[in-house]
Amino acid sequence: MRRAVATVLVLVGLAVWAHSDDAEYRLPVLPAEHKRVNDPLTGADLLFVTTSPARDHNLYFHQRSWLADDTVLLFTSDRPEGGLMGYLFATGELVRFVTPTGGLGAATAAREGNRVFAARGRDIVELSVVVEPADDPGQMPSTVTATERVICTLPEGAALQASVTENCDGSLLGLDVRWPDGKQGIAVANVATGEMREVCRFDFAGHLQFSMTNPNLVSVAGLESRLVVVDLRSGKPRVVHEQAEGEHVTHECWWVNDSLTFCGGYRDKESHVKVVDVHTGEVRIAGAGAWVPWVGDGDDVLNRWNWWHAAGHESGRWIVADNWYGDVVVFDGRTTQMHRLTLGHRTYGRGQHPEPGWDRSGTRIVFTSEMLGGVDVCVGTIPDIWPPDAADEGLIVTGGAPASGAGDGASE
Repeated sequence: MRRAVATVLVLVGLAVWAHSDDAEYRLPVLPAEHKRVNDPLTGADLLFVTTSPARDHNLYFHQRSWLADDTVLLFTSDRPEGGLMGYLFATGELVRFVTPTGGLGAATAAREGNRVFAARGRDIVELSVVVEPADDPGQMPSTVTATERVICTLPEGAALQASVTENCDGSLLGLDVRWPDGKQGIAVANVATGEMREVCRFDFAGHLQFSMTNPNLVSVAGLESRLVVVDLRSGKPRVVHEQAEGEHVTHECWWVNDSLTFCGGYRDKESHVKVVDVHTGEVRIAGAGAWVPWVGDGDDVLNRWNWWHAAGHESGRWIVADNWYGDVVVFDGRTTQMHRLTLGHRTYGRGQHPEPGWDRSGTRIVFTSEMLGGVDVCVGTIPDIWPPDAADEGLIVTGGAPASGAGDGASE
């Protein structure tokens, strides 16, 4: 049998560090249900890793979905035997990340070492997982073994508000905590020792995430100004882009060179992919959206060229974005040229947004899709050579636009 080192789940919770003895157990492995198709317009290779009637979702776009060696993809499912799950690329099987004392959530894979960070109640845990792929999974399933270590535990009455995030050198975990007194704030936990310290408290909307390149910088989505950065050394929140009246700013994500990508614009229905330097505040457009002074039915067609979620790959080579039709496009990080990877994974005006994120190598993109009629997790592969963008010829111009406003009213 082939042996692949798999995952470490580091559940981060806040409070006094409470290391526990390691516990080892097997994780449940389920049969494959994947399906491979080609996009009818772009020809892109699409691997639907889930096809069950359940609602399955990739991790949020600024979380790491892939283990460090790209062998296992993390996702969540509302199926009865679901929760945090993984897809084994070697066999197509699914694995449930569930512990003897409960399920896991708020997960993200670690940058190195095939580890994953997540939360189980108030516990913050580390699962070191070894995968032994089966030679014939139809006869005998693969074996997935987890060794658990509790890193720390949040105090009684405290709760994690968002997914765990890891800094770029792997030394700290960032935690968005609702404290027992009801106030919200940021804390960090030392991955090696479990020591935790509070950074600051203030009102914010969430989306806590670490910089890809600076171990001391985190960002949060502010309530008044969206783009807020905190340096752990000072603990002081700082707005890095002052929004103009009526300006739309949403879905920020760290990228290279201490920059954040975000989506938005200054006019109704205009939403570019933009990049802001968090030190200088300089903003540029990395992926152009669209706007014309259109009045009346049919203006929804503009949203085929306006963007809602965007995530840059850590190499700096690409930025992936989605729109309200569930199209997934890739912008060249150097030239801003757009390539349509795959289209039509959502119905305009309703449904789950794709919220696409990257693998480690920058060759595959994971997103949520409704193309097959359910809510599934799909992986699209970037072609070696982008074909001519003939997909535009297959786009349908529709009328009957929803009420005017940025986006379509769907939740984030």
